[in-house]
Amino acid sequence: MTKSDREVMEILEAYDLTRCAHSAAQLAGVDEKTVARYVAIREAGGNPFTQSRRVRSIDPFLPKVEEWVDQSKGKIRADKVHERLLVLGYGGNERTTRRAVAEVKTAWRAGHRRAYRPWIPEPGMWLQFDWGEGPRVRGRRTCLFCAWLAWSRFRVVIPTWDQTLGTLVSCIDTTLRRVGGVPTYLLTDNPKTVTVEHIAGVPVRHPEIVAAGRHYGCTVETCQPYDPESKGGAECTVKVAKADLVPTSANLLDDYGAFGELVVACELFNDRVNHRIHRETAATPVERLAIERRHLHLLPAEPYALALGEERTVDECQTIRFGSVRYSTPPGHVETRVWCRVVGEELAIVARTPTGLREIARHRLSTPGNPSILDEHYPGHPGGNLPRPPKIQPRTKAEASFLAIGPGAHSWLVEAAAAGTPRVRAKMARAVELAALVGTGAVDEGLGLAAINGRFDDDDLPSIVDHRARVGEPGPLVRADETHSAQHGTSGWGRLGQ
Repeated sequence: MTKSDREVMEILEAYDLTRCAHSAAQLAGVDEKTVARYVAIREAGGNPFTQSRRVRSIDPFLPKVEEWVDQSKGKIRADKVHERLLVLGYGGNERTTRRAVAEVKTAWRAGHRRAYRPWIPEPGMWLQFDWGEGPRVRGRRTCLFCAWLAWSRFRVVIPTWDQTLGTLVSCIDTTLRRVGGVPTYLLTDNPKTVTVEHIAGVPVRHPEIVAAGRHYGCTVETCQPYDPESKGGAECTVKVAKADLVPTSANLLDDYGAFGELVVACELFNDRVNHRIHRETAATPVERLAIERRHLHLLPAEPYALALGEERTVDECQTIRFGSVRYSTPPGHVETRVWCRVVGEELAIVARTPTGLREIARHRLSTPGNPSILDEHYPGHPGGNLPRPPKIQPRTKAEASFLAIGPGAHSWLVEAAAAGTPRVRAKMARAVELAALVGTGAVDEGLGLAAINGRFDDDDLPSIVDHRARVGEPGPLVRADETHSAQHGTSGWGRLGQ
């Protein structure tokens, strides 16, 4: 049984006191041979506090194991080492081989371990960003754009539906405007939206991302693949964001019911992490951001065009087509270019106006075959899909004279034509003659009442005008009410035969 360090010290102290193994064993309460063994180890210059290793069957083969581990740079598996040792005549079991290989690998890594130089960021120099898998929204996958300023530790998390180039530039623009300036460098991983390919280890930048960096006045840099020294910060932000936002069995969240709920969750996360004290800086990121803003470059007034979305041309119907769906635009933008981008569950349409770029319309995303047409984009046009009222355009003097009576004449003509009234022109001529006798006001009011009540016979208009002159203001229109009846009830039949 291995003795603890305290027991070994007591054994050696008892021997130094008595200078006799037998007496020291009695004082320490151990066997005499135990005292002699620990004393012998100390006298030989060994360490009595470490357990001596027994001779193993694999010891003669250890130089070969060390050679294989060094050649494979610590990648060779223990089962493959065991297979090779069996060919060389090794008779031990695989468990012993695994322990020996683990010890050799540990020693090899200790001699080949990479030393990481601590990164000391400067204010206004670096902003890192990366993508993470987001939670589901009604079963549909989302993405999390995660960015942070290296000096102030200020974080920004934005949910999106995809990781396309337009979405990336839009998220960068939103992040820079939240931060309040532009750093010197933007550091990220090597997605296809940033790095097109690698040639001899040199990353080839996407021309659009280079143009975007030139627009904002910064340089987009990428980290070395599989190099934690240059990409750890952004990946840590992704990990922290996913821990709070992605539903797991730990936080007991289900799928989000709407994209707006995920947006609110990201905003709450940003507010929480940016207002709590960071363990590295011992200050809140918001406080340090106020200092770092002094070192950031000024933002351009307008975002890069790619951040606005995909370009479309407004047709003569004041609509654009996006995702095989037609969306309406306000008046004044026909045959002009606009930009469309998806914002959550809505489509934002941005156009260039005399005052600069401005959002002119926002629609709920629709599906093919279901166009989104807003009535307020077509003033002066009746909305809906109901039959359109006829446009009244007089073509003869008689028609012009009748319609000049007033709006009542317009209503009477439309209703009379819809009711299939015979001899409409003759009745219009009589109305003009009656207006010359009694005045246009009375006849116009009579025509309006006739149109409302559906009275289009020859004598109806003179009768209404005469009644209006004798009685005065017309009373409310009386219609038959099914709740009242002049018919006698049947309660009397119940008393029959009594």
